[in-house]
Amino acid sequence: MSETTGVSIELEKVVKRYRGQDRPAVKELSIAIEAGETVAIVGPSGCGKTTTLKMINRLIEPTSGTVLIGGTDATAADADDLRQGIGYVVQAGGLFPHWTVERNVAAVPGLLGWDKERTRDRVTELLELVGLDPEQFRGRYPKEMSGGQQQRVGVARALAADPPVLLMDEPFGAVDPITRVRLQDQLLAIQEELHKTIVIVTHDVDEAIKLADRVLILSEGGQVEQYGTPEEILAAPANEFVEEFVGSGATLRHLSLTTVSDIPSAPVVLARPGDPSDEVAARARESGLNWVVVVDADDRPRAWPSVSEVLSKPVVSDYVDQRLPVAERTATLADALDVMLAASQGGVLVTQRGKVIGSLTIEQVANRIRERQALANPEQAADTYRAAP
Repeated sequence: MSETTGVSIELEKVVKRYRGQDRPAVKELSIAIEAGETVAIVGPSGCGKTTTLKMINRLIEPTSGTVLIGGTDATAADADDLRQGIGYVVQAGGLFPHWTVERNVAAVPGLLGWDKERTRDRVTELLELVGLDPEQFRGRYPKEMSGGQQQRVGVARALAADPPVLLMDEPFGAVDPITRVRLQDQLLAIQEELHKTIVIVTHDVDEAIKLADRVLILSEGGQVEQYGTPEEILAAPANEFVEEFVGSGATLRHLSLTTVSDIPSAPVVLARPGDPSDEVAARARESGLNWVVVVDADDRPRAWPSVSEVLSKPVVSDYVDQRLPVAERTATLADALDVMLAASQGGVLVTQRGKVIGSLTIEQVANRIRERQALANPEQAADTYRAAP
C-alpha cells in the first residue's frame, strides 16, 4: 500500500452567518476527517455543503469557530499560502479558457517558482495520471476538449503542487452519466495511488457512497444528521431525515459498496490483430474458454469475439467493437451491472488503467446481491433457501 500523503482536517464549532440573514448558513459544525480519507458532503439545497467546503480553504471566512488542517489553525495562516497547499476542483474544470492545458496545469507551480524543466515534467506526470496523452493534450485549449477531458485537466491542475488536501465541489455534475462514471473511477484510481485527504460536495447519494470512506449528511443550517461510513448509513440511517434522503433501493445501492476488484476476475485469453486464428483458438480451448479478447499493443480491449468468430478468418480481425462492455477494477458492481445491461451482455471485461486483466459475469454480481440480502435479512434468506428446489 502506498504512503498516505494527506493530512487531517478538523472543524470545531464552525459557524457562518451572512449579513442580513436571520439563520446561519452553517451552525456550529464540528467534524474530524482523518489523513488520507475521502469524505463526501451531501444534503438538500441550502444545507451549507459548498459553504462548508469553501471555509476549509477560506474562500469563505468562518464567522466563528476553528478550522485545523494538519493540526494547524487555518484561520491564522496566510490565505494565499494556505490555498497553495490545497487543490480545488470545481464543476466543468474551471480552466482558464485562453490558456493551454500545459499552462493551466502549471499555474500553481509557476506561482511557487518552479523551473521550466521541473514544471514540464510535472505536467507530463499528471496528464498521464488522469489518463490523458501529454503530447496530444498539453498544447490544446479547453474549447478543443470534451467536458470529461476538461474535468481531468481540472483534477491534474489541482494536484500540480502535490497538495495534501483536495477539495471538490460537484466536480462531475456537468458531464453525461457515462463520462461521470469514468471520472469517478479515475478519481478512485488516483486516490488508491496517492492517498490524499479529499472532501467532495455532491448532490448524488450514489456518488457519495461510491467515492467516500465516510459520508456527511447535512440538513438546513449545516446541521449534522449523520456522519458515518456508507455501510453504516445504508444499514442504519440515524433518523427519518437520513432514511428519506438516502431513499429506497438499498439492496441495489449496496452494490455501490463493492468494487469490481473485490470479486476475483475470471482469466481471459488475449489476442492481437494479425495473430494466426488457429493458434489463438487453441490457446482459448486449452484454457476452457470459447471466446478471446482482442487487444491493442497496450493491452487495451478492442473486441470480444467467440472462438468460432475468430476462426472465420485466417488471422485475428482488427475490428473494434464500439459497444464493448468494459469496467475498471475500481468501478462499483452497480456500474458494472449498468454496463452489462446497456450492452445486452452477460459480463464485462475488467481493466486496470485501461489494460485488460480479466472478466466479470452477471452471475457473480447476482451472487453478491444474494449475499447482501442474506446479511440484511437472514431469516428471509433462510426461508428462500429452504423453499428452493
